[in-house]
Amino acid sequence: MTGPDATSGNGAQAEAEQEEQGSVLTAPPPSAPPPAPAKKAVKRSTKIGLAIVAVVSLLEAAAFAGTFFLYSDHYVSTDNAQVDGDKVDINAPQAGVLTRWTIQQGSTVTPNEVVGRIAVGDSNGPQYPIKAPGHGTVAVDNAVNGQYVTAGTELATAYDFNNIYVTARVAETDIRDVHLGKPVDISVDSFPGVPVTGVVVEIQASSAGSFSFFPGPDTDPSNPQKVDQYIPVKILFTNTGGVAVTPGMSVTVHIHKQ
Repeated sequence: MTGPDATSGNGAQAEAEQEEQGSVLTAPPPSAPPPAPAKKAVKRSTKIGLAIVAVVSLLEAAAFAGTFFLYSDHYVSTDNAQVDGDKVDINAPQAGVLTRWTIQQGSTVTPNEVVGRIAVGDSNGPQYPIKAPGHGTVAVDNAVNGQYVTAGTELATAYDFNNIYVTARVAETDIRDVHLGKPVDISVDSFPGVPVTGVVVEIQASSAGSFSFFPGPDTDPSNPQKVDQYIPVKILFTNTGGVAVTPGMSVTVHIHKQ
């Protein structure tokens, strides 16, 4: 076909091809990834704050080290200590029913004082007196009238509050620096900040532990392993700071070396 329609058809086809080629040639390139966010600069005030914290931490560490060496150079210290006293244990002399119990916590007992009785059998059976073996003030009362007890049951515990002291357990590696008559600074957990003092009056010859019979897996099971040992040291109060210290209270002691 050579007519005008053919010519116009060929022209339209050519224009379509040019448009297709143009669309291919002018396609936009793939988008690039977004740039990474810039790091925020640390504020000057933050840097100053961190520097202050670091300086304070160093000063605290230095103060602790100084205090430690001061105490270790002048004192033997341990918190393995408590207020103690000579116990007066009141026990049941016989199995039976407790009757006529006359004391309670805070009561004062004297040697051979009858504080109750043990009834054996029915009401017509024999009764055995319960006697206090020493002088003291009752600190623990476990007895209830009408209860059945076995022989030797601890019914009450008393202490002579005029003769209480501190028992401190000192590591055997430090005991060479502990001497009779040396003053002691005592901190009572129940009364923080109250100055309490004492004096060393007795250093026991035996330790509070010897050997452990549970050897490690890589040792000869026939040989017991040595463990840390502690020597009991008796300290009498010289000043209680006006507070009521009682047996059982936990304390920390600083025994003077010089």
